Amino acid sequence: MFKIVEKRQLTENIFEMKIAAERVARAALPGQFVIVRADEGGERIPLTIADYDVEAGTVTIVTQTIGHSTKKICTLNEGDSLVDFAGPLGRPSEFVHMPLEELRSRKYLFIAGGVGTAPVYPQVKWLKQQGVECDVIIGSKSANTLIYVDKMEAVGNVHIATDDGTVGYKGMVTGLMTELVEKEGRTYDECVCIGPMIMMKFVCLATKNWNLQTTVSLNALMVDGTGMCGACRVSVGGKTLFTCVDGPEFDGHQVDFDEAIRRQGMYRNQERHASDNHEHKCNCYGK
Repeated sequence: MFKIVEKRQLTENIFEMKIAAERVARAALPGQFVIVRADEGGERIPLTIADYDVEAGTVTIVTQTIGHSTKKICTLNEGDSLVDFAGPLGRPSEFVHMPLEELRSRKYLFIAGGVGTAPVYPQVKWLKQQGVECDVIIGSKSANTLIYVDKMEAVGNVHIATDDGTVGYKGMVTGLMTELVEKEGRTYDECVCIGPMIMMKFVCLATKNWNLQTTVSLNALMVDGTGMCGACRVSVGGKTLFTCVDGPEFDGHQVDFDEAIRRQGMYRNQERHASDNHEHKCNCYGK
């Protein structure tokens, strides 16, 4: 059992939890994920690591209440426990293997959309610890749905874009990114983008025009998290790969995003049925 030592609500439907998981914390690297189960009958949920503290022996996860299983996780409170918390899994971000001298000569632009801001944070934090400064664009629908702004400002140079203009740049992250590159003349060696699939697609279309290397995380495709179910298959450079074992990070210019978007919607009907069935049972029994 893995105890929830801290829980915090970030927005209306996004929750942050610190989990006591000493071994996972000790081995974790930016870009990796964990498999979480709320209880013995729960579904396996892959969640990208949002932070880890080796000294405290904790790993931070951020969960958005989308379906039945994520709602179940988010109803747990401090002092409760998760039955499973397995990891770290997946390949870490490639920059963690770079020689320090080479790494410090590079300039990074991170683009984070919605709940994707959480897995961007440990990457920017790790780079900051190595002496690498990063620009970070955080995109959201409005000021009320932004997460991790304060934490990100402590480790990177943050720029905010909101659809409604309630804070920062009014418009999409691609518009703000274009301003930084084309109007302000900023140059980068690599862009790392994590967020909604459609956002990553259009970011990659823009960066391809600039010949800017772009890495994306396809963690949202994962189901089983071990390569056994095959649900996270993705075409990268014409080859079929598995997000959970070959990724979750890939060259964004090689990803077939149209296929990935179709695959992401494969289980919506089943998820809706599970959620409706759960609510029906709760109503019937007064729970």
